[in-house]
Amino acid sequence: MEENGRYIGTPNGMVLCVDKNSDGIIEGFLYHGYHKEGFPVKGYEQIIRIAERLFNALEFPFMGTGDRDIYGRTHSRQKKERMARVLEDEKLLEKHGDMGTFVIRVQHRQHSSWQGRVTYLEENKSVYFRSVLELIKIIDGALDEAERTAGTEDSKE
Repeated sequence: MEENGRYIGTPNGMVLCVDKNSDGIIEGFLYHGYHKEGFPVKGYEQIIRIAERLFNALEFPFMGTGDRDIYGRTHSRQKKERMARVLEDEKLLEKHGDMGTFVIRVQHRQHSSWQGRVTYLEENKSVYFRSVLELIKIIDGALDEAERTAGTEDSKE
């Protein structure tokens, strides 16, 4: 991971605050600038659904391929009302999780997945991801490392 400053830097940036990690199922809150309260999340599926709704409403990043159903039909999105930003980046960056805090910046939605950058705020490290699966693995790896580090610090006391 490379080092970076603490910023959001994109209208669709989100802050994921992880409070609990039980057998790979994370729990916490997801924040973005278009909703005053955080969305409680349990598992990555909820994070993906909330983020996709945000991206579709903002029409950013533009979806490279349409959503398909089991029958192979592609579905187009209805244009929605413009969303008004209610939280500034500084307020979003004040949010923190008990286990970890991640700033997620999705820059592209191509090949039916996401591409962008994630910053692990506790370590001030950023890394680019090429898919949602890679993003999940990056977050899980950071949380696993934080748990290992906390475990070795507890044993020293």
